[in-house]
Amino acid sequence: MSKHKASLAVIFLTVFIDLLGFGILIPILPTFASNEIGISDFGIGIIVASYSFMQFVFNPIIGKVSDRIGRRPVILISLTATIISYIIFSFSTTFVLLMFSRLLAGIGGSNIGAAQAYIADITDKSNRAKGMGLIGAAFSLGFVFGPIFGGIISEFSYEYVGFASAGFSTMAFLFALFFLPESLKEKKPLKNFDYSLIKKDDLLEIKSNPNVAFFVGLFFIIIFAVANIYGTFALLGQQHYGFTDRQNGYLFGVIGIVGAIVQGGFLKRLEKIISDKTLIIIGLIFLMISLVLLPYGINFTGVAIISGLLAVGTGILQPMILSIISKYSPQASQGKILGLNQSIASMARVLGPLWGGFAFQYLGYEAPFITGAVFTFFTLIITIYLLNSDKKKIVSNV
Repeated sequence: MSKHKASLAVIFLTVFIDLLGFGILIPILPTFASNEIGISDFGIGIIVASYSFMQFVFNPIIGKVSDRIGRRPVILISLTATIISYIIFSFSTTFVLLMFSRLLAGIGGSNIGAAQAYIADITDKSNRAKGMGLIGAAFSLGFVFGPIFGGIISEFSYEYVGFASAGFSTMAFLFALFFLPESLKEKKPLKNFDYSLIKKDDLLEIKSNPNVAFFVGLFFIIIFAVANIYGTFALLGQQHYGFTDRQNGYLFGVIGIVGAIVQGGFLKRLEKIISDKTLIIIGLIFLMISLVLLPYGINFTGVAIISGLLAVGTGILQPMILSIISKYSPQASQGKILGLNQSIASMARVLGPLWGGFAFQYLGYEAPFITGAVFTFFTLIITIYLLNSDKKKIVSNV
Protein backbone atom coordinates (compact mmCIF):
# COMPACT_ATOMS: atom_id res chain seq x y z
CA MET A 1 0.00 0.00 0.00
CA SER A 2 1.38 3.41 -0.99
CA LYS A 3 1.93 6.14 1.58
CA HIS A 4 -1.04 8.16 0.25
CA LYS A 5 -3.35 5.13 0.23
CA ALA A 6 -2.32 4.37 3.81
CA SER A 7 -3.08 7.98 4.82
CA LEU A 8 -6.47 7.77 3.10
CA ALA A 9 -7.23 4.61 5.04
CA VAL A 10 -6.26 6.24 8.34
CA ILE A 11 -8.30 9.43 7.81
CA PHE A 12 -11.25 7.28 6.70
CA LEU A 13 -11.09 5.16 9.86
CA THR A 14 -10.62 8.21 12.09
CA VAL A 15 -13.65 9.98 10.64
CA PHE A 16 -15.69 6.76 10.64
CA ILE A 17 -15.05 5.97 14.32
CA ASP A 18 -15.81 9.57 15.31
CA LEU A 19 -19.01 9.58 13.23
CA LEU A 20 -19.98 6.28 14.77
CA GLY A 21 -20.14 8.08 18.10
CA PHE A 22 -22.04 10.96 16.51
CA GLY A 23 -24.45 8.59 14.79
CA ILE A 24 -25.39 6.94 18.07
CA LEU A 25 -27.11 10.16 19.15
CA ILE A 26 -28.98 10.78 15.88
CA PRO A 27 -32.16 8.73 16.41
CA ILE A 28 -32.56 9.40 20.12
CA LEU A 29 -31.67 13.10 20.57
CA PRO A 30 -35.14 14.45 19.57
CA THR A 31 -37.04 11.78 21.50
CA PHE A 32 -34.73 12.13 24.52
CA ALA A 33 -35.29 15.90 24.53
CA SER A 34 -39.04 15.42 24.18
CA ASN A 35 -39.68 12.46 26.50
CA GLU A 36 -37.06 12.96 29.22
CA ILE A 37 -36.69 16.75 29.45
CA GLY A 38 -40.06 17.87 28.03
CA ILE A 39 -38.70 20.17 25.32
CA SER A 40 -41.16 21.28 22.62
CA ASP A 41 -40.79 20.39 18.93
CA PHE A 42 -39.59 23.92 18.16
CA GLY A 43 -37.23 23.77 21.14
CA ILE A 44 -35.80 20.55 19.72
CA GLY A 45 -35.21 22.42 16.47
CA ILE A 46 -33.25 25.02 18.44
CA ILE A 47 -31.17 22.29 20.11
CA VAL A 48 -30.35 20.69 16.77
CA ALA A 49 -29.62 24.09 15.20
CA SER A 50 -27.24 25.04 18.04
CA TYR A 51 -24.82 22.30 16.97
CA SER A 52 -24.72 23.62 13.41
CA PHE A 53 -24.47 27.22 14.58
CA MET A 54 -21.19 26.44 16.30
CA GLN A 55 -19.98 24.77 13.13
CA PHE A 56 -20.91 27.93 11.25
CA VAL A 57 -18.79 29.94 13.68
CA PHE A 58 -15.79 27.60 13.90
CA ASN A 59 -15.55 25.88 10.49
CA PRO A 60 -13.78 28.76 8.72
CA ILE A 61 -11.51 29.40 11.71
CA ILE A 62 -10.53 25.76 12.08
CA GLY A 63 -10.11 25.39 8.32
CA LYS A 64 -7.73 28.36 8.20
CA VAL A 65 -5.89 27.22 11.32
CA SER A 66 -5.33 23.84 9.67
CA ASP A 67 -3.79 25.65 6.68
CA ARG A 68 -1.16 27.01 9.11
CA ILE A 69 -0.44 24.53 11.90
CA GLY A 70 -1.48 21.36 10.07
CA ARG A 71 -4.48 19.07 9.82
CA ARG A 72 -3.42 16.58 12.50
CA PRO A 73 -3.39 18.86 15.61
CA VAL A 74 -6.71 20.41 14.57
CA ILE A 75 -8.32 16.99 14.29
CA LEU A 76 -6.94 15.88 17.67
CA ILE A 77 -8.11 19.01 19.52
CA SER A 78 -11.57 18.86 17.97
CA LEU A 79 -11.95 15.20 18.95
CA THR A 80 -11.16 16.14 22.55
CA ALA A 81 -14.00 18.68 22.56
CA THR A 82 -16.32 16.06 21.10
CA ILE A 83 -15.52 13.56 23.85
CA ILE A 84 -16.29 16.11 26.59
CA SER A 85 -19.58 17.09 24.93
CA TYR A 86 -20.86 13.51 24.95
CA ILE A 87 -20.06 13.11 28.64
CA ILE A 88 -22.04 16.29 29.40
CA PHE A 89 -24.93 14.93 27.33
CA SER A 90 -25.15 11.89 29.61
CA PHE A 91 -25.77 14.18 32.59
CA SER A 92 -28.17 16.58 30.86
CA THR A 93 -31.45 17.11 32.71
CA THR A 94 -32.34 20.62 31.50
CA PHE A 95 -32.65 22.51 28.24
CA VAL A 96 -29.62 24.65 29.11
CA LEU A 97 -27.32 21.70 29.88
CA LEU A 98 -28.38 19.83 26.75
CA MET A 99 -27.85 22.99 24.72
CA PHE A 100 -24.36 23.42 26.16
CA SER A 101 -23.43 19.84 25.28
CA ARG A 102 -24.53 20.38 21.68
CA LEU A 103 -22.70 23.72 21.44
CA LEU A 104 -19.47 22.04 22.50
CA ALA A 105 -20.15 19.12 20.14
CA GLY A 106 -20.56 21.64 17.34
CA ILE A 107 -17.07 23.01 18.03
CA GLY A 108 -15.68 19.49 17.95
CA GLY A 109 -17.56 18.69 14.77
CA SER A 110 -16.01 21.65 12.97
CA ASN A 111 -13.06 19.53 11.87
CA ILE A 112 -14.71 18.33 8.65
CA GLY A 113 -13.14 21.12 6.60
CA ALA A 114 -9.75 20.04 7.94
CA ALA A 115 -10.50 16.40 7.08
CA GLN A 116 -11.52 17.40 3.56
CA ALA A 117 -8.38 19.52 3.22
CA TYR A 118 -6.39 16.48 4.37
CA ILE A 119 -7.89 14.53 1.45
CA ALA A 120 -7.07 17.40 -0.91
CA ASP A 121 -3.46 17.40 0.35
CA ILE A 122 -2.83 13.77 -0.53
CA THR A 123 -4.86 13.34 -3.75
CA ASP A 124 -4.54 14.78 -7.23
CA LYS A 125 -7.53 16.29 -9.00
CA SER A 126 -8.27 13.10 -10.95
CA ASN A 127 -8.73 11.18 -7.67
CA ARG A 128 -10.28 14.00 -5.66
CA ALA A 129 -13.90 12.82 -6.05
CA LYS A 130 -12.97 9.32 -4.89
CA GLY A 131 -11.14 10.78 -1.89
CA MET A 132 -14.06 13.02 -0.94
CA GLY A 133 -16.30 10.02 -1.44
CA LEU A 134 -14.35 8.21 1.28
CA ILE A 135 -15.24 10.97 3.73
CA GLY A 136 -18.86 10.66 2.64
CA ALA A 137 -18.67 6.89 3.01
CA ALA A 138 -17.24 7.29 6.53
CA PHE A 139 -20.23 9.50 7.37
CA SER A 140 -22.63 6.99 5.87
CA LEU A 141 -21.11 4.00 7.66
CA GLY A 142 -21.19 5.96 10.91
CA PHE A 143 -24.89 6.47 10.25
CA VAL A 144 -25.33 2.75 9.50
CA PHE A 145 -24.05 1.37 12.78
CA GLY A 146 -24.28 4.41 15.07
CA PRO A 147 -28.07 4.91 15.00
CA ILE A 148 -28.67 1.18 15.28
CA PHE A 149 -26.45 1.03 18.38
CA GLY A 150 -28.06 4.20 19.72
CA GLY A 151 -31.58 2.84 19.32
CA ILE A 152 -30.66 -0.39 21.08
CA ILE A 153 -28.64 1.24 23.90
CA SER A 154 -31.41 3.78 24.60
CA GLU A 155 -33.70 0.93 25.62
CA PHE A 156 -31.46 0.45 28.66
CA SER A 157 -30.70 4.09 29.48
CA TYR A 158 -30.30 7.33 27.58
CA GLU A 159 -27.20 8.23 29.61
CA TYR A 160 -25.47 5.10 28.31
CA VAL A 161 -25.89 6.50 24.81
CA GLY A 162 -23.71 9.49 25.67
CA PHE A 163 -21.05 7.32 27.30
CA ALA A 164 -20.97 5.04 24.26
CA SER A 165 -20.53 8.05 21.95
CA ALA A 166 -17.70 9.35 24.14
CA GLY A 167 -16.07 5.94 24.00
CA PHE A 168 -16.06 5.81 20.22
CA SER A 169 -14.69 9.33 19.90
CA THR A 170 -11.96 8.42 22.38
CA MET A 171 -11.05 5.52 20.10
CA ALA A 172 -10.92 7.92 17.14
CA PHE A 173 -8.67 10.26 19.13
CA LEU A 174 -6.23 7.47 19.99
CA PHE A 175 -6.25 6.18 16.43
CA ALA A 176 -5.43 9.63 15.05
CA LEU A 177 -2.83 10.24 17.77
CA PHE A 178 -0.81 7.15 16.93
CA PHE A 179 -1.46 6.53 13.23
CA LEU A 180 -2.50 9.75 11.44
CA PRO A 181 0.50 11.47 9.77
CA GLU A 182 0.52 15.19 8.99
CA SER A 183 -0.43 15.97 5.38
CA LEU A 184 0.35 19.70 5.21
CA LYS A 185 3.77 20.24 3.65
CA GLU A 186 4.37 23.86 4.63
CA LYS A 187 3.29 25.15 8.03
CA LYS A 188 3.04 28.77 9.12
CA PRO A 189 2.99 30.32 12.61
CA LEU A 190 -0.29 31.63 14.03
CA LYS A 191 1.27 35.03 14.76
CA ASN A 192 -0.97 37.82 13.44
CA PHE A 193 -3.55 35.22 12.44
CA ASP A 194 -6.95 36.62 11.47
CA TYR A 195 -9.65 34.86 13.50
CA SER A 196 -12.59 36.59 11.81
CA LEU A 197 -15.42 34.28 10.80
CA ILE A 198 -16.11 35.16 7.20
CA LYS A 199 -14.06 37.92 5.60
CA LYS A 200 -15.34 39.96 2.71
CA ASP A 201 -12.19 39.07 0.77
CA ASP A 202 -12.89 35.35 1.26
CA LEU A 203 -16.39 35.73 -0.11
CA LEU A 204 -15.05 37.81 -3.00
CA GLU A 205 -12.55 35.04 -3.75
CA ILE A 206 -15.43 32.61 -4.07
CA LYS A 207 -17.52 35.08 -6.04
CA SER A 208 -14.66 35.67 -8.48
CA ASN A 209 -14.72 31.99 -9.42
CA PRO A 210 -18.13 31.26 -11.05
CA ASN A 211 -17.73 27.48 -10.72
CA VAL A 212 -16.94 27.62 -7.00
CA ALA A 213 -19.63 30.24 -6.32
CA PHE A 214 -22.35 28.28 -8.10
CA PHE A 215 -21.62 25.01 -6.34
CA VAL A 216 -21.19 26.61 -2.90
CA GLY A 217 -24.67 28.09 -3.38
CA LEU A 218 -26.05 24.78 -4.64
CA PHE A 219 -24.56 22.98 -1.63
CA PHE A 220 -26.20 25.50 0.72
CA ILE A 221 -29.67 24.97 -0.73
CA ILE A 222 -29.38 21.18 -0.73
CA ILE A 223 -28.20 21.12 2.88
CA PHE A 224 -31.07 23.43 3.89
CA ALA A 225 -33.60 21.17 2.17
CA VAL A 226 -32.31 18.11 4.00
CA ALA A 227 -31.72 19.94 7.32
CA ASN A 228 -35.45 20.67 7.54
CA ILE A 229 -35.86 17.09 8.71
CA TYR A 230 -32.81 16.78 11.03
CA GLY A 231 -34.78 17.26 14.22
CA THR A 232 -38.14 16.08 12.90
CA PHE A 233 -37.46 12.75 11.18
CA ALA A 234 -37.31 10.87 14.51
CA LEU A 235 -40.34 12.82 15.77
CA LEU A 236 -42.22 11.89 12.58
CA GLY A 237 -41.42 8.25 13.26
CA GLN A 238 -42.44 8.40 16.91
CA GLN A 239 -45.49 10.70 16.79
CA HIS A 240 -46.97 9.91 13.35
CA TYR A 241 -45.93 6.33 12.60
CA GLY A 242 -45.54 5.08 16.18
CA PHE A 243 -41.93 3.88 15.71
CA THR A 244 -39.69 3.09 18.67
CA ASP A 245 -36.18 4.52 19.09
CA ARG A 246 -34.82 1.21 17.80
CA GLN A 247 -36.97 1.42 14.65
CA ASN A 248 -35.88 5.02 14.10
CA GLY A 249 -32.30 3.79 14.48
CA TYR A 250 -32.91 1.16 11.82
CA LEU A 251 -34.23 3.82 9.45
CA PHE A 252 -31.12 5.92 9.90
CA GLY A 253 -29.16 2.72 9.37
CA VAL A 254 -30.89 2.25 6.01
CA ILE A 255 -29.94 5.80 5.03
CA GLY A 256 -26.35 5.16 6.09
CA ILE A 257 -25.84 1.85 4.31
CA VAL A 258 -27.36 3.03 1.03
CA GLY A 259 -25.28 6.22 1.24
CA ALA A 260 -22.14 4.18 1.90
CA ILE A 261 -22.80 1.97 -1.12
CA VAL A 262 -23.34 4.99 -3.35
CA GLN A 263 -20.32 6.96 -2.12
CA GLY A 264 -17.97 4.07 -1.42
CA GLY A 265 -17.46 2.92 -5.01
CA PHE A 266 -20.71 2.96 -6.96
CA LEU A 267 -20.41 6.69 -7.59
CA LYS A 268 -16.97 6.24 -9.12
CA ARG A 269 -18.41 3.72 -11.59
CA LEU A 270 -21.25 6.07 -12.44
CA GLU A 271 -18.78 8.86 -13.17
CA LYS A 272 -17.23 6.75 -15.92
CA ILE A 273 -20.50 6.43 -17.85
CA ILE A 274 -22.49 9.50 -16.76
CA SER A 275 -21.35 13.13 -16.84
CA ASP A 276 -21.05 15.19 -13.66
CA LYS A 277 -23.90 17.41 -14.89
CA THR A 278 -26.27 14.48 -15.31
CA LEU A 279 -25.31 12.95 -11.97
CA ILE A 280 -26.12 16.19 -10.17
CA ILE A 281 -29.54 16.37 -11.85
CA ILE A 282 -30.24 12.72 -11.00
CA GLY A 283 -29.27 13.35 -7.38
CA LEU A 284 -31.63 16.34 -7.15
CA ILE A 285 -34.51 14.29 -8.58
CA PHE A 286 -33.99 11.48 -6.05
CA LEU A 287 -33.77 14.01 -3.22
CA MET A 288 -36.94 15.86 -4.24
CA ILE A 289 -39.05 12.71 -4.66
CA SER A 290 -37.94 11.18 -1.37
CA LEU A 291 -38.57 14.33 0.67
CA VAL A 292 -42.12 14.75 -0.61
CA LEU A 293 -42.93 11.07 0.04
CA LEU A 294 -41.52 10.67 3.58
CA PRO A 295 -44.69 11.81 5.44
CA TYR A 296 -46.77 9.38 3.36
CA GLY A 297 -44.77 6.17 3.73
CA ILE A 298 -47.72 4.31 5.38
CA ASN A 299 -45.60 1.90 7.44
CA PHE A 300 -42.03 1.02 8.40
CA THR A 301 -41.29 -0.74 5.12
CA GLY A 302 -42.58 2.16 3.06
CA VAL A 303 -40.59 4.73 5.05
CA ALA A 304 -37.46 2.54 4.81
CA ILE A 305 -37.71 2.41 1.00
CA ILE A 306 -38.20 6.17 0.77
CA SER A 307 -35.29 6.72 3.15
CA GLY A 308 -33.14 4.66 0.80
CA LEU A 309 -34.09 6.95 -2.09
CA LEU A 310 -33.14 9.94 0.06
CA ALA A 311 -29.72 8.36 0.69
CA VAL A 312 -29.18 7.84 -3.04
CA GLY A 313 -29.83 11.53 -3.70
CA THR A 314 -27.59 12.86 -0.94
CA GLY A 315 -24.99 10.15 -1.61
CA ILE A 316 -24.59 11.43 -5.16
CA LEU A 317 -24.86 15.15 -4.52
CA GLN A 318 -22.58 15.80 -1.56
CA PRO A 319 -19.30 14.20 -2.76
CA MET A 320 -19.86 15.39 -6.34
CA ILE A 321 -20.34 19.01 -5.29
CA LEU A 322 -17.45 18.94 -2.79
CA SER A 323 -15.17 17.43 -5.43
CA ILE A 324 -16.06 20.14 -7.95
CA ILE A 325 -15.53 22.92 -5.38
CA SER A 326 -12.12 21.44 -4.53
CA LYS A 327 -11.13 21.05 -8.20
CA TYR A 328 -11.78 24.71 -8.94
CA SER A 329 -10.20 26.04 -5.72
CA PRO A 330 -6.54 27.18 -5.63
CA GLN A 331 -4.32 24.59 -3.98
CA ALA A 332 -3.04 27.07 -1.37
CA SER A 333 -6.61 27.90 -0.30
CA GLN A 334 -8.10 24.41 -0.07
CA GLY A 335 -8.56 24.49 3.70
CA LYS A 336 -9.93 28.03 3.67
CA ILE A 337 -12.45 27.51 0.85
CA LEU A 338 -13.59 24.05 1.97
CA GLY A 339 -13.87 25.34 5.54
CA LEU A 340 -15.81 28.37 4.35
CA ASN A 341 -18.10 26.12 2.31
CA GLN A 342 -18.71 23.97 5.39
CA SER A 343 -19.44 27.12 7.39
CA ILE A 344 -21.97 28.31 4.83
CA ALA A 345 -23.49 24.83 4.80
CA SER A 346 -23.61 24.95 8.60
CA MET A 347 -25.78 28.05 8.39
CA ALA A 348 -28.14 26.01 6.23
CA ARG A 349 -28.09 23.40 9.01
CA VAL A 350 -28.99 26.15 11.48
CA LEU A 351 -31.86 27.57 9.45
CA GLY A 352 -33.17 24.15 8.39
CA PRO A 353 -33.84 22.68 11.87
CA LEU A 354 -35.20 26.01 13.15
CA TRP A 355 -37.73 26.08 10.33
CA GLY A 356 -38.31 22.33 10.53
CA GLY A 357 -39.08 22.39 14.26
CA PHE A 358 -41.34 25.43 13.89
CA ALA A 359 -43.15 23.96 10.89
CA PHE A 360 -43.57 20.55 12.54
CA GLN A 361 -45.12 22.05 15.66
CA TYR A 362 -47.27 24.80 14.15
CA LEU A 363 -47.94 23.82 10.50
CA GLY A 364 -48.18 20.04 10.70
CA TYR A 365 -45.89 17.03 10.49
CA GLU A 366 -45.73 17.16 6.67
CA ALA A 367 -44.52 20.77 6.47
CA PRO A 368 -40.72 20.31 6.97
CA PHE A 369 -40.58 17.57 4.34
CA ILE A 370 -42.71 19.40 1.80
CA THR A 371 -40.59 22.53 2.31
CA GLY A 372 -37.43 20.58 1.55
CA ALA A 373 -39.00 19.12 -1.59
CA VAL A 374 -40.10 22.56 -2.82
CA PHE A 375 -36.61 24.03 -2.36
CA THR A 376 -35.10 21.04 -4.16
CA PHE A 377 -37.56 21.42 -7.04
CA PHE A 378 -36.65 25.05 -7.68
CA THR A 379 -32.96 24.21 -7.30
CA LEU A 380 -33.38 21.46 -9.90
CA ILE A 381 -34.96 23.85 -12.41
CA ILE A 382 -32.20 26.45 -11.92
CA THR A 383 -29.48 23.82 -12.11
CA ILE A 384 -30.83 22.32 -15.35
CA TYR A 385 -30.91 25.78 -16.91
CA LEU A 386 -27.40 26.76 -15.84
CA LEU A 387 -25.77 23.41 -16.56
CA ASN A 388 -27.22 23.25 -20.05
CA SER A 389 -27.08 26.90 -21.11
CA ASP A 390 -24.43 27.50 -23.77
CA LYS A 391 -24.63 31.21 -23.04
CA LYS A 392 -23.53 30.80 -19.43
CA LYS A 393 -19.89 30.64 -18.39
CA ILE A 394 -20.95 29.16 -15.09
CA VAL A 395 -20.06 25.46 -14.79
CA SER A 396 -19.29 25.42 -18.52
CA ASN A 397 -16.45 22.98 -18.01
CA VAL A 398 -18.07 20.74 -15.39
